[in-house]
Order: sequence, then structure tokens, then C-alpha cells
Amino acid sequence: MSTARPGAVLIVTSAAAFLSSLDLFIVNIAFPDIRADFPGTDLGQMSWILNGYTVVFAAFLALAGRVADRFGHTRVFLTGLAVFTLASAACAAAPSVWLLVGARAVQAVGAALVMPTSLSLLLAAYPAERRTRAVGAWASIGAVAAALGPPLGGLLVELSWHWVFLVNVPVGIVAFVAGLRVLRDGEVPRTGMPDLLGALGIVVGVGALAFALVRTPDSGWAGPEVLTGFAVAVVGLVVVVARSLRHPVPALDLAVLRVPVVALAALVMVAFTTGFAGMLVVNVLYMTGTWGWSPQLAGLGLAAGPLVVVVVSRLAGHLSARIGIGPVALLGTLAFAAGPTWWLLHLGLTPDYAAGMLPGQLLTGLGVGLILPTLSSVVGSALPAPQWGSGSSLINTARQVGSVLGVALLVSVIGAHTTGRPSEFGSVRAGWTLLVTAALVGTVLAAVLSVVERRRRSVTPAPADVAVTDAVVDPLGTALRGTVRDERGRGVPGAVATVIDAAGAQLARADTADDGGFAAPLDPARVQAGEHVIVLVSAPGHEPRAHRVPLDDGPALELALVRRPALAG
Repeated sequence: MSTARPGAVLIVTSAAAFLSSLDLFIVNIAFPDIRADFPGTDLGQMSWILNGYTVVFAAFLALAGRVADRFGHTRVFLTGLAVFTLASAACAAAPSVWLLVGARAVQAVGAALVMPTSLSLLLAAYPAERRTRAVGAWASIGAVAAALGPPLGGLLVELSWHWVFLVNVPVGIVAFVAGLRVLRDGEVPRTGMPDLLGALGIVVGVGALAFALVRTPDSGWAGPEVLTGFAVAVVGLVVVVARSLRHPVPALDLAVLRVPVVALAALVMVAFTTGFAGMLVVNVLYMTGTWGWSPQLAGLGLAAGPLVVVVVSRLAGHLSARIGIGPVALLGTLAFAAGPTWWLLHLGLTPDYAAGMLPGQLLTGLGVGLILPTLSSVVGSALPAPQWGSGSSLINTARQVGSVLGVALLVSVIGAHTTGRPSEFGSVRAGWTLLVTAALVGTVLAAVLSVVERRRRSVTPAPADVAVTDAVVDPLGTALRGTVRDERGRGVPGAVATVIDAAGAQLARADTADDGGFAAPLDPARVQAGEHVIVLVSAPGHEPRAHRVPLDDGPALELALVRRPALAG
């Protein structure tokens, strides 16, 4: 246990995580002012302010945890925070758009180092009985940052677009100084060095693909620089695949793609985030260009969707436990597609927020709230525990890659020189059409995911007389209790029930008694009501079973073991 002061650690890690998350949402609203400050800059060049950050963030986020395991979580956290803070100052002082893009890429490296280490430091600082509330406070940071990003960005732009980046500096300095005083971690077990060349391959491959797409409006699909970009992208991604297949600590663990449910979930994530990232840009152009709204007013108008996400994301886990991950993703993609469809049907040159923009914002917020937490949880039900970390990294990388493609495809569709003026409303509509198309592609993939998921569940037959596992949350702690039965309803002695959390860590393990009953005590600091866990049940001579169990007071979920067929011979 760390000797750090828990409250101070919570403030430091939450402040750093908030800055890292906020930067994904705050910059879009400053686009018009940044573009005006750099005359001659087109939307294609501006897109790299977003994509430069996202590409690097995606490449290094997967490796950051392993780097921390090798060199120490406190050291990596403080290094990331220092890099992020210095790069933020460099962004504000950048004299050209390309220096701004370079500073954003460095900023992303710092953010990637901060995000995974902040949670581990928080857990180390708190005693077991107080971790639940601390982790809940930390986990809410992303949703709060998403909701505050547009309106806060609008207010800061009123002073100057430079303040969108400068706001990070004083907070980062205070957090760094406080971190030096309060953060502690124990001895770090040495691990293998992560594949940095593989991460670089992700940057080159995805970055070159985005470059090629952004250049198509001016150079055409057969232009030399476009074809060169596509070729470099292929080479870069081939290098990533080749190194990931043989490196002991790969940038991406491609073995998880052999599980169809995970591969399909990653594809749905790419398609969905393509539309999501494009939406964040095209709606700023529409509201500030076509409508002529100020960045402040546009920021407030764009906050409705993220606020819906905050509410819906808390319910998505319960829904997916009851109807499945695929069906929830299907509902989410349909809801998201309905948003820009509404805009295409109801919005024009005249500002109409209440009846035009707002309903679409609510629909897209519903879609985002259903999809992101649901797809992020797929690894828990589809992969064995040792691959949970790799699966989560892959899903997160798919999310970031989709974001890069969304911005790049939007530029290729609406044109690199579009500013959203009323005369360019046709380009804005083309952007909304892209959003609908991406969401519908995601819908088709989610439908396939639903079918594959249903077939996967039916591989092992479920008898009528099955075991019941109750997740009971009480004031003194949390316990998972139940009975393991065979297909005839008889208790199975000597079975093993293993409880795993959403990060792949084992929470508890219990053997069944003579009547098949078991009680797995859970640390209340590591689970809380409303969360889901995975219960893996196995016994000699029986097929293993797994089920996602919500920790709530709802109906008991059912688990059972089916006897393994005897081998002929």
C-alpha cells in the first residue's frame, strides 16, 4: 500500500486525466479562430490539428501501461504530465499551423502516458474500504470532459484561441508539483520492452492514410501524392502486422482478432467513430459558418449531446447484459444515424436550434451513450482473462483510428477549403450524409455481430434446470453467491468459480461445496453496484461456462455446466 495521501492523489490524478480527456473535445470549437489567425490555411491542413493528436494518442496509449510496468507508474505519470504541459504551451505559442500540429503530436504522447497510469496510482493510494468512491470519481472524468469541452472551449475562444491550450499549463504545473510530493508506488516488476517500432508503424500507416484522404479534394484519387500516401500507409500497416505477430510485447495483439465477436466489435467501433469524429467538425462549421453563431454560442449548443451520453452510458451495461452486446450496438448505430438524418430533413440556412439541431443532438448522444461503453465491454465476454488487456487495447485503437478516418473522410467529402458559409451549405449536407453512411455501415456490422453473438451463445446448450448466481451488494461488502448444477439439476462439487473484472483482473475464486454451492467474497474497493463482472465456471468433465453478471438487485442470472462429450476410441 502506498503511503501517499489519498485525497491529494485523487486530485492530482483526476486533474491530469481531465486535461487529457478535455483536449479531445475542446479544440474543435476553436477551429474558425485558429484558421483565421493563419491566413491561407485550408480545412485539410486544419484537420491535422485533430488527427496529429489522435494518431499519436492511439499508437502510444496501448504501450503506455507496459512502459509504466517497466519504469514505474509515478515516473511515467509525471513524465507524461510534464510533456503534456510543455507541449500545451508550445501549441499556444505556435507561429504556424504545422508547428501547432507538431506540438499537438507531442501533447498526445504525454496524454497517452498519463491516462493508464493515473488509475493505477489512485488504486495504490486508497485503502480497500475507500477505493470505490475514489474510482467512481476518477471514472466520471471522461464524461464530464466531453460535456464541458464545447462550452468551455467557446468561452476560452472569447479571450483567444491560444487559451484553449494555455488553460492546461497552470493546471499541469500545479498537478506536477503536487505529484512530486504525494505520488508513490512500490517496486515495479520488470517487463519486456514494448514494441516502439510497431507503435511508430501505426503512426506512419494511419497518418499516411489520413494524408491521402485529405489530399483527394485538390489532387484527385489518382494524384501522385495521394497514391504515394496510400502506398506508405500499406507499408506502415504491414510493418505493424509483421512486428505484432512476432514481438513478445507487440503494439497490437492480433491474436484477439481470431475471435469473431471481438473482430466485429472492432469494425463496428471504426465505422461508428468515423461518423462521430466527423460530426464534431462539421457541426462546428455549420453553426459558426452557415448560421454565423459565435464560438461561445455554438459551444453551448453542442453540449446537449454529451450531456445525454453521461446519462445513457450509465444504463448501457444493464441493457447489454439482458439483450446482448450486438443488439445494443445495433440500437446505438441506428440512433446515431437518425441524428444527421434529422438534420438533413429539417435544417437549412435559417438557424433553428430547438426543432432542428437539438433533436439530432439528442439522438446522436443516445447512440454514443449506447455504443461506446457496450463495445468496450465486449472483451469481457468473448476473451479469456489473459487477453482482456490486449482486447481492450485493440478496441481503443479501433476507436482512435476511426476518429482519424472520420476527420480525413469529412475533408475529402466537403472539400479542404470549406468554411461552412451559407453558399457552402451543400458541402455541409454532404458531411451529414457521410455521417449517416458511416453509421449505417456500423449498423450492418452490428447486425452481423448480433447474429454471431447469438450463435456463439447457442454452441453450448442451456438446460432448463440451471445454476443460479446472485450478485449481492450489502453495506459491509460484496459477495457473489450461487450454486453450480449440471444439466440434470444436480449440484456439482469441486467446480471452480472465477470472477473477473472489466480489465481482466481476477477479483475472486471459489470452489463449490458438496451441494454445488459457492461464495466468492469480493473486495468492495474493486467493484460497485451497477458494474458488471464475468463469472467463469469450470469442472472436470464439463464444458466451462461464462456469463456477464450485473452487480445489482435485479433478477438473478443463470449459469450451468454441461458434461463434455466422451472421446471415441
